[in-house]
Amino acid sequence: MKLLLDQNLSHRLVKQLDEHFPDSNQVSLLDLGQSDDLTIWDYAKANGYNIVTLDADFNEYSFSRDYS
Repeated sequence: MKLLLDQNLSHRLVKQLDEHFPDSNQVSLLDLGQSDDLTIWDYAKANGYNIVTLDADFNEYSFSRDYS
């Protein structure tokens, strides 16, 4: 499973998570730090990431958008 850490989570976590979640990333490391949530959602879906965030917006997207 690949994780995509939202802007509200430190990019330093990527290295710490690598053993259990290889190929994970953080939005600012992908130059998505200034992107809106919907752009990040679409990027995650297109690239096989599961989003990790402290923001409730992504949970709301999961009810209103196709996340499969």
